[in-house]
Amino acid sequence: MKKIPKSSPDKKLTARQAEFVKQYLIDLNQSEAARRAGYSDARANVAGAELMAMPHVQKAIQEGMRERNARVQITQDRVLQEVARLAFFDIRKLMNDDGSAKPINELDDDTAAAIAGLDLLEEFAGSGEERVQIGWTKKFKITDKKGSLELLMRHMGMLNDKLKLQGDAANPLVLLLQQLSGSAVRPVQNPPEDEDGK
Repeated sequence: MKKIPKSSPDKKLTARQAEFVKQYLIDLNQSEAARRAGYSDARANVAGAELMAMPHVQKAIQEGMRERNARVQITQDRVLQEVARLAFFDIRKLMNDDGSAKPINELDDDTAAAIAGLDLLEEFAGSGEERVQIGWTKKFKITDKKGSLELLMRHMGMLNDKLKLQGDAANPLVLLLQQLSGSAVRPVQNPPEDEDGK
């Protein structure tokens, strides 16, 4: 296995490393970025991993991400606000008082953000020259509200689906082990071996 040379985070990037960083920021795929930066198909996986292990390459990627986020104004607050829009979407905002669907241009920004798709079907009556449009059928596809709520709950620490085994007195496995250690139930031990190892 090839030893990855150590580098300082302040080391200057080579031209190929700079190209790798640029390509990596496109799709965050290290192997594809290495291919697009000029590494052979046979070497791309290893080269990508080696480049990602270099502190000065990691630093350049982080700086590139920060610059891109600033340029397109992506912040954690903005992402959280968008998730909240989806999580707290109220389907009644799609409808008029008479039960008909509102025109898309009349939807408020929060409601429009929660729409993942819209199918429009023109309806006609009659045939031939007497065929007349009589209306539209609109089918709204709404984003996943449950998924958005789960993201918010994880962000707020309300949903923790990671299992902790040490130091968590309320963990059911820890409680069970404590109960077993204080009860008559003991773990099964292997019988002692005799001198012949049998």
